[in-house]
Amino acid sequence: MAEEKKRPEEKVRSVDPASLAMLEIASNTGVETVWDRLDAQKAQCKFGKQGICCRHCFMGPCRVNPGGKGAQTGVCGATAETIVARGLLRHIAAGTAAHSDHGREIVRTLRLAAKGDSDAYKIRGPRKLRKLAKEYDIEIGDRSDGEIAGELADFLSKQFGQQDGLLANVDRAPEQQQKFWAAAEATPRGVDREVVTGMHMTHMGVDADADHIIMACARTALADGWGGSMIATDVSDILFGEPNPLRARVNLGVLEEEQINILVHGHEPTLSDVIVAASRDPELLAEAEAKGAKGINLAGICCTANEILMRHGVPVAGNFLQQELALMTGVIDVMLVDVQCVFPATTEYQKCFHTKVVSTSPKAKVPGATHIDFHEEEAMETAKKIIRVAIDNFGNRDPEKVNIPDVKEDVIAGFTTDVISDILGGKYRPSYRPLNDGIQAGRLRGVAGVVGCNNPKFPQDESHLELVKELLRNDVLVVQTGCSAIACGKAGLLTPEAAFQHAGKGIQDICKAVGIPPVLHSGSCVDNTRILTACTEMVNEGGIGDSLDKLPVAGAAPEWMSEKAIAIGMYFVASGISVVIGQSLPVEGSEYVTDFLTDKLEDHFGATWSFEPDPIKAAHIMIDRIDQKRADLGLPGPMYDVPYEPNAVDTAPTAHVAAAGEGLAAVGSCPGATRIED
Repeated sequence: MAEEKKRPEEKVRSVDPASLAMLEIASNTGVETVWDRLDAQKAQCKFGKQGICCRHCFMGPCRVNPGGKGAQTGVCGATAETIVARGLLRHIAAGTAAHSDHGREIVRTLRLAAKGDSDAYKIRGPRKLRKLAKEYDIEIGDRSDGEIAGELADFLSKQFGQQDGLLANVDRAPEQQQKFWAAAEATPRGVDREVVTGMHMTHMGVDADADHIIMACARTALADGWGGSMIATDVSDILFGEPNPLRARVNLGVLEEEQINILVHGHEPTLSDVIVAASRDPELLAEAEAKGAKGINLAGICCTANEILMRHGVPVAGNFLQQELALMTGVIDVMLVDVQCVFPATTEYQKCFHTKVVSTSPKAKVPGATHIDFHEEEAMETAKKIIRVAIDNFGNRDPEKVNIPDVKEDVIAGFTTDVISDILGGKYRPSYRPLNDGIQAGRLRGVAGVVGCNNPKFPQDESHLELVKELLRNDVLVVQTGCSAIACGKAGLLTPEAAFQHAGKGIQDICKAVGIPPVLHSGSCVDNTRILTACTEMVNEGGIGDSLDKLPVAGAAPEWMSEKAIAIGMYFVASGISVVIGQSLPVEGSEYVTDFLTDKLEDHFGATWSFEPDPIKAAHIMIDRIDQKRADLGLPGPMYDVPYEPNAVDTAPTAHVAAAGEGLAAVGSCPGATRIED
């Protein structure tokens, strides 16, 4: 154990008061967090950041320095353009694989529910089931839900492995987008085929044409957006029920000192949804009471949190960068993880706190975690087994290490494509007409999708909040998913009242008339496809453009960090919606590829990427884009003037917690606790 030293002066790590409170405790007790590990990296590799290193064969690794000293090509002769484009395609293939694997598992579970072989899984969204059956020409007649669902599962399963033809959901896109894709040879075929083709193209000695590789990037990403992710969202609505707006709470203050706390973290709802049902089982509640607990409290982190928030109102403990901080509260009896965005470092916290980390996916084992293999056929039995692990662990808590920040906010979540239509048009005449009318009149300037991760390179949540507030005050309605939605929820932006604190007069009018928040929570990261389908409904309604690239809309991922985020951004751009991101893609080692992505893609898809770390400047890139689209459509300018200057983000912690280090003196001597060196 290194001798304790004071942490040097540093930048603000978060603007979330609950996170700041826990980070102060971490600093004073020497517990290592993701921010410390980032600091330990020192200067990260410039070649990697710019995308000009290649490890695709073992004549290398090669790194090139175009226009500077040293090698101008790899050993094989690959230029910076080739190396950068190949690397980008590999990132997108990995992100698409992650989302599509999620979708494949959901479809597999649908087949199980259709057969009636599981008490855990039922058809809870029959309306959505019949809607999809009609779309895909599956006979409904007097057939049972199970019969329809079985045929639908077979049909959708083939979308993953399909070798010929085009993905079925391509037909959902406006005609102009389909023409763009065909002209660019970017129309996705089978989901798995595009991932495999992309990986093959980037193998040593295959594709070296940067333009051609970038079109493959678009095709692979579209296989995610209009394939794997869209299928995952649709089938989740059938299995677990279609979300509807509901109230819940968010941030670390949702944890309960006197209850058993189970934290679910990851992305696939097949287990977490069953955990919700199992946690309400009278027998398990009685077992918890016998151990001295006053109940079983579920809370979520990341996108699993968004899934069970949207359907059950389960509170959200935090977003991506709070997964370790939640464990530091000392009250997490089990942290249940499946796939994606899980820190391997979480198991180190078991050395200092009583928490048991339980991994469940056959694809994702974590050293140090208790692994309980999850199979859908035994879902309820597995869920109860995991809850009993938490019940048995409750008595191992150390009361001296309990620190729960008294910070939580109300949120309203559950705004799907259909829900927005129902709210705007009413139960009997659901329609996007009021939204389009508001945009045509200038009451609303446009719509923005703000999504994506946290990244420790940015003060946690700051870029999300500043960007969203700037959009709101300029009368741009915001739709969100993933960790970005959680960030805005923690800041109080997911309630109707937020419109009157942060939005312009136009949004205030809409929110007052309809009763919606100015920021609409639409789900997890796979649910970004809801934004695509909502934009398609805007096109179908008419009056503000006949294709997605004509709409006054834009997208952003201010603090992205994941390969999935690159795939998401690319499928939005390839669908005609421009995207601005907070840190650049790993392509700036090639001026040609950078220019292609930020300019020339406009010629192919009617949209581009932009890289801008400053959230206010990023917001205005989006606003300028929206205004240009309005001008192109001949729409009037905004109805109202921008009423005030942007509010500075309050970075001062307001959490009520024990004084820094109080009750945690023993942590410093825990195995694995890491002191911060000067």
